[in-house]
Amino acid sequence: MSDLTHLDAAGNASMVDVSAKAVTERIATAEGRIVMKPETLALIRAGAMKKGDVLATARIAGIMAAKKTHELIPLCHPLLISKIAVDFALEEPGTIRVIATVKIAGQTGVEMEALTAVSIACLTIYDMAKAADKDMRVEGIRLLEKLGGKSGHYRAGEA
Repeated sequence: MSDLTHLDAAGNASMVDVSAKAVTERIATAEGRIVMKPETLALIRAGAMKKGDVLATARIAGIMAAKKTHELIPLCHPLLISKIAVDFALEEPGTIRVIATVKIAGQTGVEMEALTAVSIACLTIYDMAKAADKDMRVEGIRLLEKLGGKSGHYRAGEA
């Protein structure tokens, strides 16, 4: 038998049974960046993109994505998420850092939900700004920190 948690005794993909795990507070924070031309960042900062408020739309998209992670990633559990925050740091000359934090009182972690929120927020920024800058790139999506659960506290090293 395998030590891989997402395989059953026959080697088939299987959702992990978390029913015996304790309900604990679990928090995960992830980040990613979308790099663009300085003039594209200036348009976003000024609210001058033709498609509308880029960051407000990306925030909503990230929140919606976190709630639907189990529909996108096959072996993730559907979760009753208690909090999702998606924030942005506009960094000169042309980078938007996206930070998502997801919180739950549950039996499994929310790392995938935080990572999904960041990914979709970045892709939404790309979609809304691509008419101005097709050379944008999404990079550096990673877990920054997680709290709770059996494995305890994790904080990423400097990247």
